[in-house]
Amino acid sequence: MINLKKVKNPMPEQDPIVRAGNFEEVAEGYTAQMAINEAMRCLKCRKKPCTKGCPVMVRIPEFVAKVAEGDFEAAYQIISDTSALPRICGRVCPQENQCEGFCVQGLHGEPVAIGRLERFVSDWHAAREEEMEAAALEAAEDDEFAEFAEEEVIESNGRKVAVVGAGPAGLTCAGDLAQKGYEVTVFEALHKPGGVLAYGIPEFRLPKDIVAAEVKKLEKRGVKFVNNAVIGKAETVDELFEDGFEAVFVGTGAGLPSFMNIPGENLLGVCSANEYLTRINLMKGYLPEYDTPVQKANRIAVVGGGNVAMDAARCAKRMGAEKVYIVYRRSMDEIPARAEEIHHAIEEGIDFQLLKNPVAVVGDENGYVTGLECVEMELGEADASGRRRPVVKEGSNFVLDVDCVIMAIGTKLNKLILETTENLEANDRGGIGTDEGAATNRDGVFAGGDAVTGAATVILAMGAGKTAAASIDEYLGE
Repeated sequence: MINLKKVKNPMPEQDPIVRAGNFEEVAEGYTAQMAINEAMRCLKCRKKPCTKGCPVMVRIPEFVAKVAEGDFEAAYQIISDTSALPRICGRVCPQENQCEGFCVQGLHGEPVAIGRLERFVSDWHAAREEEMEAAALEAAEDDEFAEFAEEEVIESNGRKVAVVGAGPAGLTCAGDLAQKGYEVTVFEALHKPGGVLAYGIPEFRLPKDIVAAEVKKLEKRGVKFVNNAVIGKAETVDELFEDGFEAVFVGTGAGLPSFMNIPGENLLGVCSANEYLTRINLMKGYLPEYDTPVQKANRIAVVGGGNVAMDAARCAKRMGAEKVYIVYRRSMDEIPARAEEIHHAIEEGIDFQLLKNPVAVVGDENGYVTGLECVEMELGEADASGRRRPVVKEGSNFVLDVDCVIMAIGTKLNKLILETTENLEANDRGGIGTDEGAATNRDGVFAGGDAVTGAATVILAMGAGKTAAASIDEYLGE
């Protein structure tokens, strides 16, 4: 039976007033019946357009059909056949621009909630797996639980591969290679694996225990993690080859913050969104028992309109700020953040100062921020991105009363690997140059994700990691 309902089954969420004061997950997930009802909205299109919108080519119609039947384990196996991080993708992928953007139901209503179904299925599997593992510890002799009492063992093929960066690209590449029997070691610059999944995306969107669980799965497959290892400083890519690695994948992301270079940006109380979110997320700055040095201000302006800006603003609210502004130079029609994140931010009381652009940070005699001087903007002709170009309204200057400014205007590529790896070529964006198979001009060196493209999405980075793993397997198999 096909459910022709034109709108998605709503996702249960925390009350906005309550959630603005905690870091618990906002969306509470579908129940089994909600998931079945939503899956029944699928029209079972013969050409499967939704799959074309998925960078890792999840067989979406097949897994959705299994959800509609109530066979959640079969649905999970279909997803995990191509996606290494389904619990993460179900939460943070921009499905509206990818799989759901191609859904035929969206032509005359709302597309099938593919992301919500992926989240439900992967959460259901994780909960079942935990129950079975717990039961196996108590009754290891019981045949019903025997498979869960044993560690997943994949026979090694004796080939060693190094992965630089434990973000979504690196984790995906490592997982795919480990599944093929390679001995994989992941080198991470920070003290915990996960990359942007750990330091950038807040707990209320992506709980850290989910990231940790995905890392643990890789460790069970034999992947080794070396943290606090800055490749390019502690050891170069060339030295990794000297250590016996036969191929190297570079997935170091694009984590260098950008600033506006306006007067007052060096005042106390100005920081990048990268720094702010890292201190809160990875260094547990939101927990009172941790002595993490993190800015706790009363009135905060976040400059930018992307998902990172939304994350920073919503974190600031949860850290106790009385007033939080989003300052963005275009209108709501051009804002690049996900519609869901904008909706949640508005519900939580974030004040959107649209068609406004900072020109200076104002400070007191002691060097502390006291305000953000802005000008009003109006939209002119479209620029190269297709969005209308903002133009300054002369004489429209005004000052927002704030004591903290967070810059969330994008990130730049870290060129450490390029600068320390002999003869490694860059692309026209300043990232590491690769072909379609993620191979660089250096023999045995592969790269993918934001380190190649510049800042993009988690799922695109995962797709690049998957492509690289296949290319490395082909390269070492020659």
